[in-house]
Amino acid sequence: MTAFGKNLILASGSPRRRELLGALGMPFEVVTTGVDEIEALPAADPTPSGLARENARRKTEAVRHLRPGHWVLGADTVVALGNRLFGKPASLEAARDFLRALSGQTHQVITGCALAGPKNGMEIFHEISRVTFRQLSTEIIERYLAEVHVLDKAGAYALQERGEWLVERVEGSRANVIGLPVEALERLFRKHGWI
Repeated sequence: MTAFGKNLILASGSPRRRELLGALGMPFEVVTTGVDEIEALPAADPTPSGLARENARRKTEAVRHLRPGHWVLGADTVVALGNRLFGKPASLEAARDFLRALSGQTHQVITGCALAGPKNGMEIFHEISRVTFRQLSTEIIERYLAEVHVLDKAGAYALQERGEWLVERVEGSRANVIGLPVEALERLFRKHGWI
């Protein structure tokens, strides 16, 4: 049993994040209400890492207000080339353009995490991995787009859902690339004696 008991909530609807957190062997539940509705407001730190941390903080706060007395972990993943973010596309053609832009390039994948206790306080951090994407042929792009819901599953979601089709090499945490830096979380949990 961990110090969280059965009071840890993951504020994310991502199945891959659930798998990654579950691999740490602690009980948790998932709450998505109030998470997906969060507006992408400007962050005080407009860099990709600042945006990832701020979005994780907002998700955590939204669920903490819904479920007081629980530990809440929120996460947000972004893909960036310099300060250019690759987010959700507005159309099928925008998704094709997104994938063409990734093809053969090396980008940063940044996941921000926020862990809030049942009372006050919150640990906020981010993890950065460098990802080199495969050369994505038209055939691979069309196959990918046929397999996923295009308006939801692009940007960082592309890596979470079908990263094995897109990624050639990862420098840093592979778990981070699919949505949750479990190595960094494990270090945080051990530092505080939670696992």
